[in-house]
Amino acid sequence: MAQPITPVRLDALFNGDAPFALIDVREPGEYNASHIPGSSLIPRRMLEFDLPVAVPHPGTLTVLCDDDGRRVSRAVATAEAMGFSNVAWLDGGVNRWMSLDYPTEWGVNVPSKDFGEKMEVVHHVPEIDAIELRARMERGDKMVILDTRTPEEYRRFCIPGGRSLPGGELALRITDVTADLDPDTTVVVNCAGRTRSIIGTRALQRMGLEREVVGLKNGTSGWVLAGYSLESGADRDELPAVSAAGRAAAESYADRCAAEDGVRFLDVAGVDALIARSGNESVYFIDVRTAGEYAAGHIAGFRWFPGGQCVQRSDDVAVVKNAPIVFCCDGKARAALAASWYRQLGYGEVYALDGGAGAWAAAGRPLESGTSVGARADGSVGGAGEPALLTAARDSVPVVTAQALRDHPPAAILFVDTSQDFARGHVPGARWVPRGWLEWQAADYVPSADAPVAVTCGDGRQSLLAAATLRELGYSNVVALAGGMAAWRAAGQPLEEGLTGVIRTPADVVFSGPDRTFADMQHYLRWETELGVKYAAAG
Repeated sequence: MAQPITPVRLDALFNGDAPFALIDVREPGEYNASHIPGSSLIPRRMLEFDLPVAVPHPGTLTVLCDDDGRRVSRAVATAEAMGFSNVAWLDGGVNRWMSLDYPTEWGVNVPSKDFGEKMEVVHHVPEIDAIELRARMERGDKMVILDTRTPEEYRRFCIPGGRSLPGGELALRITDVTADLDPDTTVVVNCAGRTRSIIGTRALQRMGLEREVVGLKNGTSGWVLAGYSLESGADRDELPAVSAAGRAAAESYADRCAAEDGVRFLDVAGVDALIARSGNESVYFIDVRTAGEYAAGHIAGFRWFPGGQCVQRSDDVAVVKNAPIVFCCDGKARAALAASWYRQLGYGEVYALDGGAGAWAAAGRPLESGTSVGARADGSVGGAGEPALLTAARDSVPVVTAQALRDHPPAAILFVDTSQDFARGHVPGARWVPRGWLEWQAADYVPSADAPVAVTCGDGRQSLLAAATLRELGYSNVVALAGGMAAWRAAGQPLEEGLTGVIRTPADVVFSGPDRTFADMQHYLRWETELGVKYAAAG
């Protein structure tokens, strides 16, 4: 049975070596504004989907927190219903933690951002600002601009003329990218802001690439703030094939980093031993290759998280503190380099599978195909298959088709996905009630316990879970829109757009990169840069 945990006890856990997870179940905007350092974000509405991969073993101590204790009680009940047997909640939440003068911080994925700024200061990572880059481009200087973000981010917008080379692929493919370039061609590394460009530039700097390598200061955000336009829909995202020379260079570099940073290589028997350990404790198995490589064949139980994102979002990958982590690729370079970064980030028990998926197959072990484990396009956490609680809701909640909902609108239509999804398009007359606040806000829009209610969302999953909750609360006439707004659109039904009827400021979406306002971009970039000041002072 779940128990409260005091701030004093939680602080002791952070200072010890026992495995545990601290998960903040509030909305991203709330977490971004202030959270406990070392906590990972899983909004309450995503627990059913993300908790099993965030905390691989259900017996791991899992501490949940919110601000004041209201939402965490519901989150605890969800975690226990999912089979997690060692659940606790932070007594008094983040508010009490702060009132006792324990530290808080703002931002998301702060560990990697802080680490990136440390790398820049300590290793004097070279950079170029947008104005100088634009001047070089106009002069026709020889350069290649490498975008280290995900392919999806790159295609949405990029520095004009840039090509996609995700951060986890840099060291493996840079030899082949530059093979036909003149020696005086500059390599410019960029991302949306700062971290991934700093990390990428540092990787090439440490590799000893024999040409000028610079990171684009402030990335695409800095480009926009300098008054320049981004390119949309770029298709220069095909990765170069890896030559024997390119692989040899990358593997030599990986061996050096592994030796210097304390990465341990495993053979197939070593992975077997950790798989056996995972029956009693949380162990992370991460495949850092491209989505296509992973889909073509991966080791069962290894979750896909591309290497660059893996470093950028380490607190989303390794949610359980003091847990072993095993990285895998097709050989050793990408896995060992990801493991090297994690060792530099301060993680203790970090391994790379020597020979990767190929060594596994050569040992006569089967590979799985498809993208069933952690297969979101952005590399975010995601579970395998359908959560059991969603299956139960699917079996118990009546559904309604798009046409039937339009022909017979109920007394209340609730949309329970994000405010951004709501603004993109919802059933006319629907009201936004975030699922994390459903128990407290539903009564604002549903006139009585027996009033007919239809629950909607983006794809039909959140609405089923929300409808099940409403039925548990005593609302007796609840249905869910089958297939969500995807089905509504497919049926050609009319849409209402914008935050119609929303009276509370949404706190569930955190914008990034050039999606921010100019002022927010400025504040964010200054905050990131400020993270490095303490390292400059220490030096």
